[in-house]
Amino acid sequence: MTGAREEPALPVEWAWAGAPIAGERVSGDAHVVAAFPGGALVGVIDGLGHGAEAAAAASEAVRVLEVHAGEPLPALVGRCHEALRKTRGAVMSVVSFDVRASSLTWLGVGNVEALLLHGGPAARSLREAISPRGGVVGYLLPSLRPATLPVVAGDTLVLATDGVRSGFATDLDVRGRPQVIADTILSRFARGSDDALVVVARYLGAAP
Repeated sequence: MTGAREEPALPVEWAWAGAPIAGERVSGDAHVVAAFPGGALVGVIDGLGHGAEAAAAASEAVRVLEVHAGEPLPALVGRCHEALRKTRGAVMSVVSFDVRASSLTWLGVGNVEALLLHGGPAARSLREAISPRGGVVGYLLPSLRPATLPVVAGDTLVLATDGVRSGFATDLDVRGRPQVIADTILSRFARGSDDALVVVARYLGAAP
C-alpha cells in the first residue's frame, strides 16, 4: 500500500509506504501528519505486536496526536501515554516543524527510527538521527528529552518502524520525490517478519 499528499497548508511534502505482516489484514503501524499554526507534526507509531489490537493502540495515538498537534512534544507524548493505558501500548517517534524558527524538534520512545537527511550536494554525508529513549507509551514512559535541530528547505525527514531494516539511508538519493523514496526503502529493506511503515517528509519552509 502506498499513499502521497501534497498540501499547500503544510510546510512539508510527504508520502508513506507500508504493509502489514503476512497473514494480517491490518497493520499495527500508523502515521500522522498534521498542520498547526506555524508548523506541522509528523509522527510514526508502532503498536505492540500485530493485528487488530496493535492497530487499535496505534489508532488511538494518532487520534491524540492529531487533536493536539501544536502542543510541546513532551506534553503530547504524555497525553498519548494516558490514552494508551488500556491498550497494548506503542512505541513512537514524533517530530514538530517550526516554520518561524526554521527548526524541528523530535522525540522518540522505543525503536521507531528517525533520520534527518540534509539537502544539497553533500546530502549523502550530512544526516542526523534521533536518540530515542527505551520505554512503551501507555505502559512505561521514560524521562522525555526532546532535541531541536535547524532545518532548511530541502531537508528530508525519514521515519521507519522496526519492520524496516536499519541502514536504509545508505546510498539513498534524497533528491527524489518523497513517494519514490518511501517506496524504495520499503521494497529494499522491509523485513517481511513484522509490520513495516516508512514516512518521508521534505521540509518546504514558509509559504511565499
